[in-house]
Amino acid sequence: MKNRMLVLEDGTVLKGRAFGSMKDAFGEVVFNTGMTGYQETITDPSYSGQIITFTYPLIGNYGINRDDFESIEPVVKGVIVKEAAEFASNWRNQETLDTFLKAKDIPGISGIDTRFLTRLIREHGTLKGVIANSDQSVEEMVNRAKASKLPTDQIRQVSPTKAYPSPGSGRRVVLIDFGMKHSILRELNARQCDVIIMPYNTTADQIRRLHPDGVMLSNGPGNPTDVPDALEMIRDIQGDIPIFGICLGHQLIALANGAKTYKMKFGHRGANHPVQDVATGRVDFTSQNHGFAVDENSLAGTDLVVTHRELNDGTNEGLKHKTAPVFSVQYHPESAPGPSDANYLFDRFMQLMDTAKGGNEHA
Repeated sequence: MKNRMLVLEDGTVLKGRAFGSMKDAFGEVVFNTGMTGYQETITDPSYSGQIITFTYPLIGNYGINRDDFESIEPVVKGVIVKEAAEFASNWRNQETLDTFLKAKDIPGISGIDTRFLTRLIREHGTLKGVIANSDQSVEEMVNRAKASKLPTDQIRQVSPTKAYPSPGSGRRVVLIDFGMKHSILRELNARQCDVIIMPYNTTADQIRRLHPDGVMLSNGPGNPTDVPDALEMIRDIQGDIPIFGICLGHQLIALANGAKTYKMKFGHRGANHPVQDVATGRVDFTSQNHGFAVDENSLAGTDLVVTHRELNDGTNEGLKHKTAPVFSVQYHPESAPGPSDANYLFDRFMQLMDTAKGGNEHA
């Protein structure tokens, strides 16, 4: 295996071994604490522009299968692991992690002390980094990491350019795809919804022409302030059409109603985050992947009410509108990877749509 190195913008150099693609990689280095679910994580469009560090020490041991993709073409910039399993053992396995990354031209580096790297990120915040061959100049790689700017158009890169249907016989849902995980669509399909997936820059008029029962705002990468057009659309429809926002969708609902968001020091990425329902006290363990959060202090004077909080750090995890049929969560109720504790929120969305129509015709 060829020697490679991970060079961070602060000058830290970690030496390891290559797997996957042999090209260089530049991106924001983040960490994910999930013990399983690496296939779903690598194919999650919300990781666009990022290099993922897996904190679990062995990755790839059950291989890659046809069922656990969250997108067809992953957009992650690179993968960092302690140990990459050379052989996969699982009845669903169809190829190894190494062969998958080679096929998708994604570089990986193994042999890295991921516990040290995670502690570094937790202390200093996310860092830009480069995966490169060990014979390249460290000074040049450090300068590249410092000088290179992170992209601001990730949502445009992962969102579709045209609308397309996922037909069903039940409630009609317009799903705005800011970088949608396929598991969100699976949950709507499982409830027989007639889903129309639309681009990130869809207008309120385009949505109304489809006469939907509800609108779903998906997850997605990057800074929510980079899509101002979405805020105008949300403000236009939120009094008339029920809305359910997930992750980025949650942040966009907050911004559209006058609240603010901020970049977190190192974000939440994993499948074990405890979240409490403020009204009931119920605690769900949740799957999360976000580097921005809603500033609760900015909610004063808005029409939004806090519904959920993260128990580890107290950050905001859920909102609802005081008068309009709108609610959102920062975490991923569709799980994949992670627990399905919060799956009931999709049923709550179904009930919200039925109530808005004045009945329960789809129950």
